[in-house]
Amino acid sequence: MRDRLSGWFVCAVLLFVAGCSRPQQKATAPPPPAIPTSELVEREVTDFVDFTGRTEAVHVVDIRARVTGYLMKMPFREGSEVKQGDLLFEVDPRPYQAQLDQATAQIKLYEAQLKLAQATLHRDEIVAKSTPGAITQQQVDQDQASVDEAAARLEAYQANIEVYKLNLEFTQVKSPIDGHVSRYYLTLGNLVNQDQTLLTTVVSEDPIYSYFDVDEPTVLRVRKAINEGKIERYQQGKLPVYMGLQGEEGYQHEGMLDFVNNQVNPATGSILVRGVFPNPIPESGVTRVLSPGMFVRVRLPIGKPHPALLVIDRAIGSDQGLKYVYVVDKDNKIEYRRITTGALQEDGLRVVTDGLKPKEVVVVGGLQQLRPKMEIKPDTTPMPTITKGKGQYGDKPDEKQPADKPKDDSSANKPQEK
Repeated sequence: MRDRLSGWFVCAVLLFVAGCSRPQQKATAPPPPAIPTSELVEREVTDFVDFTGRTEAVHVVDIRARVTGYLMKMPFREGSEVKQGDLLFEVDPRPYQAQLDQATAQIKLYEAQLKLAQATLHRDEIVAKSTPGAITQQQVDQDQASVDEAAARLEAYQANIEVYKLNLEFTQVKSPIDGHVSRYYLTLGNLVNQDQTLLTTVVSEDPIYSYFDVDEPTVLRVRKAINEGKIERYQQGKLPVYMGLQGEEGYQHEGMLDFVNNQVNPATGSILVRGVFPNPIPESGVTRVLSPGMFVRVRLPIGKPHPALLVIDRAIGSDQGLKYVYVVDKDNKIEYRRITTGALQEDGLRVVTDGLKPKEVVVVGGLQQLRPKMEIKPDTTPMPTITKGKGQYGDKPDEKQPADKPKDDSSANKPQEK
């Protein structure tokens, strides 16, 4: 029995020794992750600043009657375009026609009195010369005074008749400008008071104004660029400005900056600026695109075109308000690089003014899983852009390029500060 137990003990020891002498397998490191990267884009860009504004009409006219009376006609169609001189309203002209007829008849009466006074003076002068003493000088002077009085009375009524003609003319209320007419504020048969009752409004539409507020630093920047000759078209007297409407791609309307207010608003630190834009009826359409009161986007170019480095906007991260990108070095390792950014272009690329060099490769996707000094497998593709569609600036991501999720600025993605 003791020998059997000894045999089992020896076998157990041998098995344990054999297990301990078996070589251990080493754990293999996972391969570097494939991360989308792109080389920086180099091209010419023009610096610009964007604002929001509202359109306003160049001319706004409140239509009021210049005489008192009852509305008899309203021949225009509400909301239509009218030309200068088109009839909008007609006030009852009969009382004013009667006044004019009465004044005309009164003039004829005074003309007859003038002729009688002139004839009497002429006859008395002849008698006084042919028969001395028959007509006294006093009588001749009275005849002359009668002529002068009749002439003055006639002249006064001739001036009155001009007033009556104007009143009769004012019964027809006409549009003083070309423009777009509003609705009827009164209907037929209503009494209108001279220079008081508002009948409708007419606003001009071509050209049209766009007002927007420019912050003080931008004002100083533009003026400095003008003084340094960086804005060439200023020599023509006006600066170019571009405007975009809601739902439009980019800034399709070009105009000129024609007014800058004379003082900065101390409450907002901005100055009121105005651009003027043409607004004709399109050849293929029947109505104008712009109307007063529209909300618009305004882009003001600053300076001449210059070379710049650009990167897709989603490749830029934010670290406590500071912008950064991940650069891939020659060993395929991630380098954290702080940058200074400029304007966002219409194709979704952001101008980088400082922090990057030409030909450098940056990470354009998967920023959430990266850390500085981390080794990756670059999946190099052309720099992604935004093509025409329904995304930012009315565009959508190019399906041929890698589309990454929006960058996350949470603290989990921020590299540790040394």
